[in-house]
Amino acid sequence: MIEVKVSGLAYDTLSKSHVVFLKEMDGERVLPIWIGPNEAFAIAMGLQHMKTERPLTHDLIKNVIEGLNANVIKIVVNNISDNTYYARIYLNGKNSITEIDARPSDSIAIAVRSSTPIYVAEQVLEKGGTFKIKEKDALKAHFQELKLEDFGKFKL
Repeated sequence: MIEVKVSGLAYDTLSKSHVVFLKEMDGERVLPIWIGPNEAFAIAMGLQHMKTERPLTHDLIKNVIEGLNANVIKIVVNNISDNTYYARIYLNGKNSITEIDARPSDSIAIAVRSSTPIYVAEQVLEKGGTFKIKEKDALKAHFQELKLEDFGKFKL
């Protein structure tokens, strides 16, 4: 497993979807994962430590976990199949660790709220279309040159 951090969020005008970028901590690879607008908003709010008057869904989940005297110990993006990513949330409760199947976007939104490490399985980094990047301008140029067919088979 490779530890990553959220290095940014963007809106892909071609696919009309949001993208979260996971960059490996000790390297240059970046894994883009296309996500929904609500999840992008939730991740952005968590990254900026923004609070709302009432808890939103990911805040509620974090509060429930803490209310049960458990904590999130890690998030792992563990698989990709047919262009769909899969993740696991690992909870440390009373004398046991529980794994929960979850979407990566929801997992990341919870991780940024609870300062939890995020990991990606090596095979997911290899299969998921990672690229190496050294500068933000290079990332911008990379996305401007992308074509929809660069991302594999999609049903429209």
